[in-house]
Amino acid sequence: MTIMCAANFFLCGIMMSLMIAGIIISAITPDMEKWKRKFFIALFTILTLLVSTYLIDSFMLLSPNAAIAGRIAVFFEYFFIPVNIFMVAIFLLHCCGENWRKSKFFYSVLIVYVVFLILLAITQFTGIFYYITDENIFYRNELHTILIGQLVVMASINLIAVIKRRKMLSKKYYVAFMVNTLSMMFAILFHTIIFNPLVVAIGVTLSALGMFVIILIDHIEKFLRQQREILGQQANILVLQMRPHFIYNTMTSIYYLCSQNPKQAQKVMLDFTNYLRKNFMAITHKGTILFSEELEHTKAYLSIEQAQFEENLFIEYDTPYVNFKIPPLTLQPIVENCIKHGLDLDSDPLNILILTRETESGNEIIVEDNGAGFELDDGRENFALKNIQKRLEMFCEGNLSIYPRECGGTIVKIFIPF
Repeated sequence: MTIMCAANFFLCGIMMSLMIAGIIISAITPDMEKWKRKFFIALFTILTLLVSTYLIDSFMLLSPNAAIAGRIAVFFEYFFIPVNIFMVAIFLLHCCGENWRKSKFFYSVLIVYVVFLILLAITQFTGIFYYITDENIFYRNELHTILIGQLVVMASINLIAVIKRRKMLSKKYYVAFMVNTLSMMFAILFHTIIFNPLVVAIGVTLSALGMFVIILIDHIEKFLRQQREILGQQANILVLQMRPHFIYNTMTSIYYLCSQNPKQAQKVMLDFTNYLRKNFMAITHKGTILFSEELEHTKAYLSIEQAQFEENLFIEYDTPYVNFKIPPLTLQPIVENCIKHGLDLDSDPLNILILTRETESGNEIIVEDNGAGFELDDGRENFALKNIQKRLEMFCEGNLSIYPRECGGTIVKIFIPF
C-alpha cells in the first residue's frame, strides 16, 4: 500500500507540473486568440484540480479514519472528469464557428452531462454505484458501469462530432481533437475493465496535453508565417521608400554626363537600370537568394554613387566566397547606410571595404568603412538595419553585429551558418 501511494504521489506530481506548465505557456504564448487562451488556462486549471483530488485520495489511503475526506475526494474525482469532455465539445464548436445555442451536438453532450451529475449525486446517498466504508475502503457496485457509461457516451458524441466536422477543421486541429477524444475513451474503457482511478487522470491529462501541443504547434507555425509576411511587407516598403533625392541626383548626373561623357552616361544608366530591376525583383521574391546576386545589386548601386561623388568615394571588394544564400536587400542597405552616415564632402574620402570569408561554422560578410559611423539604436532612421536583423534570423538563422572600427569608422558583420 505504501509503495502504491508513493507511486501515485510521484505520478500526480508529474501531472500537476505538466498542467501548471500548460497554464503558463497558454498565458505567455504570443498572439494567441483571447478566447483560446482563456479556454486552455481554464482547462488546465480544472485538470490541476482533478489531479489534486487524486493526490488527496492517495494520501487518504494511508488514513483509515479519514473516510469522510475520502468520500469528498472521490466525489470530486468523478465530478471533474466530464467537465473536461464538456469543455472540449464547446471548444470544437468554437473552432468550427458554430453557435452553441443552435447546436444539437451541444445539447446532446449537455443532457448526458446532466444525467451523469444526477447519478453521481444519487450515489452519494444510496451507494448504488459505489460506496466507501467507514474504514475508508472504496467499493464499486455492479451498476458502476452505468455511471462510467455516461462518460463513454459523452466521449463518443464528441468523437462523432469531430469526424462529421473534419472538413471544417484544419489538419492539425482535426488530429488534435481525435487525439483528445480517443485518449479519453481509451482511459475510461480501461478504467471499467481494470479499476484504477489514476488511469483516468493520466488519460485525461495526456488527452488535454496532446490536443494542446498539436494546436500550439499549429499556432506557432501560423505565427511564424505571419512574421515572414510582415518582414516581406517591410522589405517591400524598404524598396518603395528609395530615397527620392538619390533617384533625382542619379537622373541629373546622367543628364549632364550625356553631353560631357556619353559613355559614362551609358554606364550609369545601365547601372541604374540594374539597380531598379533588382529592387523591384526583391518585392516579389520570397525566401533567400545567392549572395552573388545581392553583390551584383550592391555593385550597381555603388557604381551610381561613385559616378556622383567621384574622388570622395572609393570601394574595395574582397569576395572570394559568394555561393551561399541570404535574404534579398541585405548587403545593399548596409552599404547605403555607410554612405549616408559616413560620407562627408568636406572631409577625407570615404573608403568602403566589402569582404567575405568562410569559417568552420558558416560564411561571414564584412562591410568596413572609415566614415563617421552610425549606431543601430538611432530609432526610425535605422529601420533598414533592424529589418535586416529580423530577416536574417527568420530566413537563415543568421545574425548581424555592428561595432566601431579601431581607426575610426564602422564595421558591420553578417554571419550565415552552414
